[in-house]
Amino acid sequence: TRSLLGVFEEDAAAISNYINQLFQAMHRIYDAQNELSAATHLTSKLLKEYEKQRFPLGGDDEVMTSTLQQFAKVIDELSSCHAVLSTQLADAMMFPITQFKERDLKEILTLKEVFQIASNDHDAAITRYSRLSKRKENEKIKAEVTEDVYTSRKKQHQTMMHYFCALNTLQYKKKISLLEPLLGYMQAQISFFKMGSENLTEQLEEFLTNIGTSVQNVRREMDCEVENMQQTIEDLEVASDPLYLPDPDPTKFPAHRNLTRKAGYLNARNKTGLVSSSWERQFYFTQGGNLMSQARGDVAGGLVMDIDNCSVMAVDCEDRRYCFQITSFDGKKSSILQAESKKDYEEWICTINNISKQIYLSENPEEIAARVNQSALEAVTPSPSFQQRHESMRPAVQSRPAAARTSSTGSLGSDSTALSALSLDSLVAPDTPIQFDIISPVSEDLPGQAKSSGQSGRRTNPFGESGGSKPETEDSILHQLFIVRFLGSMEVKSDESPDVVYETMRQILAARAIHNVFRMTESHLLVTCDCLKLIDPQTQVTRLRFPLPNVVLYATHQENKRLFGFVLRTSGGRVESRQTSICYIFESNNEGEKICDSVGLAKQIAFHAELDLEEQSRLIAASSRSNQSSTEGQFVVLSSSQSEDSDLGEDGKKKRESEA
Repeated sequence: TRSLLGVFEEDAAAISNYINQLFQAMHRIYDAQNELSAATHLTSKLLKEYEKQRFPLGGDDEVMTSTLQQFAKVIDELSSCHAVLSTQLADAMMFPITQFKERDLKEILTLKEVFQIASNDHDAAITRYSRLSKRKENEKIKAEVTEDVYTSRKKQHQTMMHYFCALNTLQYKKKISLLEPLLGYMQAQISFFKMGSENLTEQLEEFLTNIGTSVQNVRREMDCEVENMQQTIEDLEVASDPLYLPDPDPTKFPAHRNLTRKAGYLNARNKTGLVSSSWERQFYFTQGGNLMSQARGDVAGGLVMDIDNCSVMAVDCEDRRYCFQITSFDGKKSSILQAESKKDYEEWICTINNISKQIYLSENPEEIAARVNQSALEAVTPSPSFQQRHESMRPAVQSRPAAARTSSTGSLGSDSTALSALSLDSLVAPDTPIQFDIISPVSEDLPGQAKSSGQSGRRTNPFGESGGSKPETEDSILHQLFIVRFLGSMEVKSDESPDVVYETMRQILAARAIHNVFRMTESHLLVTCDCLKLIDPQTQVTRLRFPLPNVVLYATHQENKRLFGFVLRTSGGRVESRQTSICYIFESNNEGEKICDSVGLAKQIAFHAELDLEEQSRLIAASSRSNQSSTEGQFVVLSSSQSEDSDLGEDGKKKRESEA
């Protein structure tokens, strides 16, 4: 019996283990069905909310919205079917196997424990009964032991019968617990499929067929587009391979000089102390006449400076290459920037230079910039007709009235010759060298420069406020100061027509563009009744001095009002037996006509030197009233007492002191 009982108990343990595994599997089915039902319902809800979404790239949102709304309706019905299936699985599958696991198998375990306890009690009672002594019998003890054996044996027998009955019944319950959940699962699935078949109408089948066809068409378009993009990527990789270099070869990738817009990364120099500085990389771009910058993470760019009428030049930095400096039109603000390559460096300088000329305001800015640069490139090639090359650029000198012409141009000697009668060789000598920088008078004696060493190194105060020895211009009645930048100078063959100044401007600008010369020396131009002086703005040392009688011609460009120049007649040159003429070209912050007017006024005052001081003052006042809008030039008129002192001389001063 014990052996047979062990077989039944082993079988019950195997059934319990298997049922637990089957229960876990069926519970996963039930959980998955519940999750599927909830997910289907959520999907339907999200599809209904698609029309409320706002996508930046909407495209065909109306067609997509109507299609998704129809899908949402069908999926919502499927969600209801899944919910019904979940309920049926809970009732027909999970309930039977859960009841068998929780009730029948636990009952077997409980009866097994009770039977084990009853067997142990019976064994203990038999042991006590066996220990009764046969010599000396105690009826009371014997009766108690006998009663204990009877009770334990009866309990064991009853427990054993219930336990054996439960083990026998387990074989039938095992079959029921296995088949009934499976039957419920299959019936629930069949019911679910029937509901799906009822909902899947012919109209829905046609809709799904059309959607499938549309998806296939979109997939084919996508494959074609991906193939085209892959080909484009391969072509771009091959074409852009040289551009990956930080500094590409300028011969293969020349700089574009006709740009009026430019964007890219630059390093900006920021001062962190008196002698220390730091560089910050930012994205810079031009917007109209403004230079903008945008740091990483910023939503929009900020204004760096207004580059209308600004000046841009290359600068040397000790620790950086490809640096250039932008200075605002009033000279109060400047920025030093560094480009990544020589190509970007030249393009930024050319672009800012084009913007400073306000070419971007025209209808076709790049076309005009290209025409200007093409004219500059053709400037070094002799042209058969000077008039044809300047048909669109030369100022209409003959159409201007005489009074207006004397304000911006002036000459000593004969009248200007007609432009049609001039040729290129009659204005500028062929193969004439161009000087782009100011040579210090200490290292080289320039024509028109004072020969005395003491004068060349003297610090000049334009208004004579310093003590000590008096400058030679202190007695001058006119002092006017301008900020200018030296573009270049070259020898000319004629000094009788302002066209020689225009031709010199064209050739110097062309040479700068061709040879990539962007550096310009900034100076203060002091106009007096005796001379013109170029003064270092920092050290106040006179760089060049031009005697006013030797300035025989001066003019300003009519299209670019900032450009002006004058011709200086000097003795000596290439041919010692004749005088030479050198044309100097400058760029100013404001209109060059005001500088030419100032030079003309100085020459008029020098010409009327015999007039009294009061009439000279009226002449200056009349000229200053016509230029009240100018804030750059500064007129200084000496008082009557000062002029009388200057007229009396040293003897007059001593006489006044003796009278006092």
